[in-house]
Amino acid sequence: MQNATATILKPLPDDLFKLHGDNAEMRWEAMSGQGYHTPTDRFFVRNHTHTPLIDTTTWRLRLHGPGIRCPRELSYDELRAMPSRTYDVAIECAGNGRRFYDRQQHAAAPGTQWGLGAIGVARWRGVPLKHLLKEAGLRPDAVDVVPSGLDAPFEGYGHVRRPLPVRKAMDDVLVAYEMNGERLPPDHGFPARLVVPGWVGIASIKWLGDIEVSTSKILTPWNTVFYPEVTTQPVKSAFELAWNALLRIAGNPLVLHGRSWSGRGRIVRVEVSFDGGLTWREAEHHGHRLVSAWLPWHITWAPRRPGSYVLMARATDETGATQPLVIPRHPLGYNFDAVVRHPVQVVIG
Repeated sequence: MQNATATILKPLPDDLFKLHGDNAEMRWEAMSGQGYHTPTDRFFVRNHTHTPLIDTTTWRLRLHGPGIRCPRELSYDELRAMPSRTYDVAIECAGNGRRFYDRQQHAAAPGTQWGLGAIGVARWRGVPLKHLLKEAGLRPDAVDVVPSGLDAPFEGYGHVRRPLPVRKAMDDVLVAYEMNGERLPPDHGFPARLVVPGWVGIASIKWLGDIEVSTSKILTPWNTVFYPEVTTQPVKSAFELAWNALLRIAGNPLVLHGRSWSGRGRIVRVEVSFDGGLTWREAEHHGHRLVSAWLPWHITWAPRRPGSYVLMARATDETGATQPLVIPRHPLGYNFDAVVRHPVQVVIG
């Protein structure tokens, strides 16, 4: 059992998480046998500083700026009393898969060396951001919506804040206060957070306390220094298996499970290769086929002999985007969407 880091409050057992300093990556084998949603106890954690403990009796959500006519502050009870919606949405760190720039392409990128476990799909409940903006009198000349978090300032850059264009803010963004049917845990944004479907995780600001609406383009360190020009997540796939998993064959074909996702649209096809990409077979889909979440899939495999194998899965979304075998190196290690080569060991008995 790993104890929680200095920045994360929830338990981080070895069988569920791999730690990267002050961040916790979900182990994909922890999703094996789970339902559609990532259980909250194994949802990845990405913090810039540390998880704050916030008192809802004094917490307020402040809406202000020249882009609205009626600035206001909302209490926790007032937010929860508003009309709500429930969405199944993936949240994924922009650097998810970063370690494969080095492992597969021998072109290491700086930053946390995530595998594929910096993603989770939860059922989020909250108030559509567009409802709050309409009630605050959104002006026709509004340009950016800038949410800020209440966690401690990051180094010399201040509180985490990542602008959203008004068109996205008025589309499908949620101010969430529940996760998987329960109130948000502290590590995942209590008392309220943004959930921004399809976009990189930095847009889904945790511990939300302030929303500024501007009438001009806003620049912050989180859309210039740290996450420049990254918005929509690309297509990715993962097997529900440990790295170097030991697979036993005893006469019956193996059934392998995985999940694929894209910030651009629904997954329409998943293919799997067992021979290094020489041949591909289409996997069977099951479960939901949602734009903003992932598609579970499975495939049978009858390896002819024991030994070392490399599994590969590639997905295609409804825009026609398909995972490539190699991608250009991103200088900050974002958007790794190449097919991941997943090693396994097959034994008899």
